[in-house]
Parts: sequence; C-alpha cells; structure tokens
Amino acid sequence: MKTSLALSLLAIVLLACTKQAKPVTMPGADRDAHGCIGSAGYRWCEKTTRCERPWELAKKENFELSDHKFTQFCQ
Repeated sequence: MKTSLALSLLAIVLLACTKQAKPVTMPGADRDAHGCIGSAGYRWCEKTTRCERPWELAKKENFELSDHKFTQFCQ
C-alpha cells in the first residue's frame, strides 16, 4: 500500500515537472516593424519618421487627440 502511494505521488510530481510553461514575454518586447513599442503607447508616424505617442504628438502639433487625426497627420 505504501509503495503504490509513493509511486502515485512520484508519478504526479514527474508529470507536473514535464508540463511546458508559457514563455514569458518581457515588457517592451512588443516592437513593431519600425521598432515602436506598442505597449508603451508608441506608434509609427510616416510624417515625422519616428515612433510617436499620439497624445504627445497631438499636443505638440496642436491637433485633436483621436485615432483618425493621428493617422491623418502622420500620412
């Protein structure tokens, strides 16, 4: 009885150790084709040829903060 219990516990431990953990994505590792980090709020702007944060660019260039206005300005 003790042997079968010990073998069962050993099997559970071994199975738990063989499960694949999900790969950990480091913060800031979500760069797009231009190198802009989306999780930090950056998007590519063709007009400035830089990664820009829409709210900062809207304030700097004095346009309404919206996805449409950012896209319109950056094209």
